[in-house]
Amino acid sequence: MTYRQRLSLFILVDSIIVLTAIFASKMLISATIQVITLPVIISSITMLVSHQIFSLKLKLYKKAWEYASIGELLIIFKVVSYSVITGLIIQEVTLQEIHFRLLAVTWLLHMLLIGGSRFAWRIYRDSFMSKVDNRKRTLVVGAGAAGTMVARQLLNNNEGDLVPVAFIDDNVRKQKLDILGIPVMGGIDRIEKVVAKLDIEQIIIAIPSLSKKELNPIIQECVKTKAKTQTLPMLEDLVTGKVSVNQVRDVQVEDLLGRDTVEIDMGTISEYVTNKVVLVSGAGGSIGSEISRQIIQFKPKQLILLGHGENSIYSIEMELKEAFGHLPIEITPEIADLQDEKKMIQVMDEYAPDVVYHAAAHKHVPLMERNPEEAVKNNLIGTKNIANAASWSRVKTFVMISSDKAVNPTSVMGATKRLSEMVIQSMDQTSSTKFVAVRFGNVLGSRGSVIPLFKRQIEKGGPVTVTHPEMIRYFMTIPEASRLVIQAGALAKGGEIFVLDMGEPVKIVDLAKNLIKLSGHSIEEIGLEFTGMRPGEKLYEELLKDDEIHEDQIYPNIYIGKTANLYLDEIDEIIDTFTSLDRSTLRETLVNLANTKEVLKPKPVMSISS
Repeated sequence: MTYRQRLSLFILVDSIIVLTAIFASKMLISATIQVITLPVIISSITMLVSHQIFSLKLKLYKKAWEYASIGELLIIFKVVSYSVITGLIIQEVTLQEIHFRLLAVTWLLHMLLIGGSRFAWRIYRDSFMSKVDNRKRTLVVGAGAAGTMVARQLLNNNEGDLVPVAFIDDNVRKQKLDILGIPVMGGIDRIEKVVAKLDIEQIIIAIPSLSKKELNPIIQECVKTKAKTQTLPMLEDLVTGKVSVNQVRDVQVEDLLGRDTVEIDMGTISEYVTNKVVLVSGAGGSIGSEISRQIIQFKPKQLILLGHGENSIYSIEMELKEAFGHLPIEITPEIADLQDEKKMIQVMDEYAPDVVYHAAAHKHVPLMERNPEEAVKNNLIGTKNIANAASWSRVKTFVMISSDKAVNPTSVMGATKRLSEMVIQSMDQTSSTKFVAVRFGNVLGSRGSVIPLFKRQIEKGGPVTVTHPEMIRYFMTIPEASRLVIQAGALAKGGEIFVLDMGEPVKIVDLAKNLIKLSGHSIEEIGLEFTGMRPGEKLYEELLKDDEIHEDQIYPNIYIGKTANLYLDEIDEIIDTFTSLDRSTLRETLVNLANTKEVLKPKPVMSISS
């Protein structure tokens, strides 16, 4: 039906309703009042015309009545009231006898018939056209503005696959009430019981203003159920139209961490990054690419993307140019190998960066156990090469990305990271460049993270594999890790090891179970298998040794480690002789030195074995 046809229909129906209300009220009030007289005809025509005028003026005919609500009812009230008042004024002007009871009944009938005709369509649509039985029964957590918006959208979207059947809200004034015809069943502590009682298949957490710390207890209640759990984007994005309430997202692993992410001091970072030359090594990797994304927002003069893999460097270059190409920032890709000492010197001399973020490294623990010589070449020799080149080129600040695995390391990867920390701490004592390291735990969503593996296993129907039931780890997001690295550069005085307060460590098996449940599956359905610890792994990780700890935070959620003993002669000896050691001896040598134990003396290699 076109708009003109729809408008003509509404005008016809409303005209009949107005006249019916007038004459019906006269017959109901008094049989002595003549129904058809000239004054009655005049007042009837007046009310009819005024009704149409006010309806057009207040856009009553432009409303989509299948989505009618209180706002539309208020417009009907205004139109009816204005038209009756206009009729009253005409009666007064024409000196007619005014029957207030008659006008009151006319208003009432007018209101009932107009409102009824409009809402009848919505009642018909909700009662007979909806496909409630075919849609997933959904529990909306939060009966506030966002939750109501979600429920309304779901109710009105017959093409969707969700239908709201209950609210959960801790506000006792809302409990046991109905909102949009949907009951508020109680507080957060009743989620598990409500899901079981109402056969809920889906939960939507509709409180976008909550911090992650406040959100975590709700998620923990949701994971006790078998319902799939999702949450809303930020409320500002909903209100401004950037996203709709239909764009709910799955609960992310970072939502399970139970702590808010670390924010950065924009002012201090701007001072040493804006309009400066910044180089990021390993810029194509998970951390390096995120550092590049965040650094470019501070408008450096030039951003150098250094990496060994041409595809990953090309990818981040194109991404940054597409997003920030309108800014006067020179984005320069450099394909280079950290092991090439001359190339590192050449790059530093050519660009003379003010700040270097060294993110390039081999990080995969089992692979480095199998190939310890590659960890030495990339992590240790590579770090020494780029650090020396930075020092010779008088770079102002050099920030190396380290790992919690560098603390009391049991793996080759952790050992080479700890020895790399010693290298840059030593260089800080003799160079004008400020050398610092940043240590953090496992990064969610990185290429080597366990989370993408869990998600793939769940999508394939399981089982989810965990190495050990007691394995625990610290976790942080890629943006959070990158902020810490950037903030460390601003705080650097030289020689520090910065550490993020990462909250409580998380059991990997609990993380796996929560991901399974939040995906709408049961542990029995997907399955959980323990595969045993891999070479070089520890049951738990640490961020600082006991002798390294400064108890006071130097910045919210950031600690600084004390300078430990440095073993530069022994490190140089390993670099000079590692090619002559068999892999087993090399592993033991690296781990012993990183833990400041007696270093094994090199012995001739008979064969390279794993």
